[in-house]
Amino acid sequence: MTRKELLERVSINPGVCGGQPCIKGTRIYISVILDALAEGLTPDQILDHYPSLQPDDVRAAVAYAAELARENIWKITA
Repeated sequence: MTRKELLERVSINPGVCGGQPCIKGTRIYISVILDALAEGLTPDQILDHYPSLQPDDVRAAVAYAAELARENIWKITA
């Protein structure tokens, strides 16, 4: 999956999760996934905790964070 395809899995919609970035089709914040990784959970453990997620959703969260770190995220539409 390309970086663009991963980023398309991220939704920023004022009507969902107060406009916070989340995985499209869920109400799981990108920050929740990143916090779990930072705490040492593996992607498989995150998927166990959030069965609605797919492996590429975890990768999408990391790709989104990388874009933010590069300051490349200006707007991702729903």
